[in-house]
Amino acid sequence: MMNKSLIAGLVVGGIAVTALGSMAGYSYLDKAPEYAEVVASKAVYESYNVPVEQCTDQIVQQKAAVQDQHQIAGTVLGAVVGGVLGNQVGGGSGKKIATVAGAAAGGYAGKQVQNDMQNKDVESTTRRVCKTVQKKEQRVVGYDVTYLLDGKVHKTRLNEEPAERLPVKDGKLLTASAN
Repeated sequence: MMNKSLIAGLVVGGIAVTALGSMAGYSYLDKAPEYAEVVASKAVYESYNVPVEQCTDQIVQQKAAVQDQHQIAGTVLGAVVGGVLGNQVGGGSGKKIATVAGAAAGGYAGKQVQNDMQNKDVESTTRRVCKTVQKKEQRVVGYDVTYLLDGKVHKTRLNEEPAERLPVKDGKLLTASAN
């Protein structure tokens, strides 16, 4: 048979262990949570405009530079040809009149031909044309966060993307970036 003191010691020890365990369990259950669980996180964006220079190359046609502005070469050449042709017509003094008239008409025609040719003579150049346009961009300005704390769902906006858990003290988020 067992000794009475041994039995009494076991009983007192069992009671002590049970009491200490229940006190520890009670303080654990009564303790506030240290973290809140993040349920969802969504980035919040802000749109803004950025000025950007946009350039294109355009082909520009302009009248070519004229070396003989008064069409002297065309006038002289036309007068010579007209004079030669006028000289072929008539006889005697009529021949001289036809030569002079041919030279005058040829000179006028030669000047007009050269003028038309100069007006049709164009040069093509490439010109760079630039303008400032507004380009739309976006940046993240925060995160709308849904979290679970003490069995309740809460929402907040944070400046930074959250981890899976958020630190809590005295029932409030410790996150410095909470708005």
